Amino acid sequence: MPPQSGDTEEQEEPILDFLQLFTWEEIAIHTGQGHGTSGQERWLVIDRKIYDVSKFYLRHPGGRQVISHYAGQDATDAFVAFHKDKELVKKYLKPLQIGELAPDQPTSEPSKNKLLVEDFHELRATVERMGLLKPNYFFFFLVFLHILVLDAASWLTVWYFGSSLVPFLIGMALFVTAQAQINWFQHDLGHFSVVSKTTWNRFLHILVMGVQKGMVASWWNHLHNQHHAKPNCFRKDPDLNMHPILFSLGKTLSIELGKKKKKFMPYNHQHKYFSFLAPAFLVPFFQFIVIYFSIKRRKWLELFLIVTYNIRVCFMYVPLMGFKSFMAYYWLARYLESTWFIWVSQMNHIPMHIDYDRNLDWVSTQLQATCNVNQSWFNDWFTGHLNFQIEHHLFPTMPRHNYWKVAPLVKSLCATHGIEYKSKTLLTAFADILHSLKDSGEHWLDAYLHG
Repeated sequence: MPPQSGDTEEQEEPILDFLQLFTWEEIAIHTGQGHGTSGQERWLVIDRKIYDVSKFYLRHPGGRQVISHYAGQDATDAFVAFHKDKELVKKYLKPLQIGELAPDQPTSEPSKNKLLVEDFHELRATVERMGLLKPNYFFFFLVFLHILVLDAASWLTVWYFGSSLVPFLIGMALFVTAQAQINWFQHDLGHFSVVSKTTWNRFLHILVMGVQKGMVASWWNHLHNQHHAKPNCFRKDPDLNMHPILFSLGKTLSIELGKKKKKFMPYNHQHKYFSFLAPAFLVPFFQFIVIYFSIKRRKWLELFLIVTYNIRVCFMYVPLMGFKSFMAYYWLARYLESTWFIWVSQMNHIPMHIDYDRNLDWVSTQLQATCNVNQSWFNDWFTGHLNFQIEHHLFPTMPRHNYWKVAPLVKSLCATHGIEYKSKTLLTAFADILHSLKDSGEHWLDAYLHG
């Protein structure tokens, strides 16, 4: 049990005396994935302290999977990246501490670049001193205001001009744009970067996702936190779950799939069907999974908000255009929004390295899985500043309006350590998705035929 508020430091010392010392080899077997007692336990390391999260992971606020992905590993940089109020969180961690690294053990595992880790910690300290993790409330107010204007304009267009073809298409385009921009805004809330208080970000995230998108914030967090913890790591990044059901991703996974003679789809043609199949699959999947998740996890408030959103949208549009026209309007808009989301979210990841988790340091893990798209006013708006994917992944709680400020510092860090800092034009980034899928499909086909 943690000490009570009246306990003194002298009373805590005997507890610390019983903490054991461990090596990295001993920690590495506690992943929760092995056999025997040690294999079922989940240990992780933060600042050289060893924590047993075997039970805590089930009630971890950020999701049980994201903390499990670091079992048996050093999670210091991930812990710092995800938690804004680190001192508060450490109070919850204290009862879970079972030991420390032995004095002869390095601060991080041998698989990690020690000098890069140290330099990144200095960069992180610089970022905090510069105040780059603090949000600009006026910026996010304008973002939210322009979303409301787009949303209102979509309805007003149909209300004033009727539902003939031209106002139908203009209204739908405005609706799609509003929904896409809401998606980037809820992404900001999900990363606790809109307001200073984590609790307010969480509350507003639930509200915005439910009332303005008909989606579930807790479901998004459950998946997206895993993506940031281990991007492009198969079986740890849920964004790769489309492999191998729909697509074969990356050279390593594609060759492995081909050698196993697995053929769920004609992967050698996946670059041809990606553009229409990916968004078409996401639309019904998202609609089903958010309801399933809400019921399974008993997220009754979020389920209520989903129902409220759909009722509200029906009352707004059905009287103006009739039920059949509204169904065409709504589902086509969802398909176009899904297309927008797919291309923007995947342009930074699919063309990059995809593999199993190799337990690299935080910077190497993020840089091998992400790339940037060149800055411009349009690119910033169109992608919700996800054109700065490198900076976003290194500092996930950083407000998006500060990415451009930290970018030169990140470039300097990469140059010092010989790490490629990739930045492309928007069209090149889109084209690289298809080029990457084509290459992966060819690797699969060669292994399938000759492996």
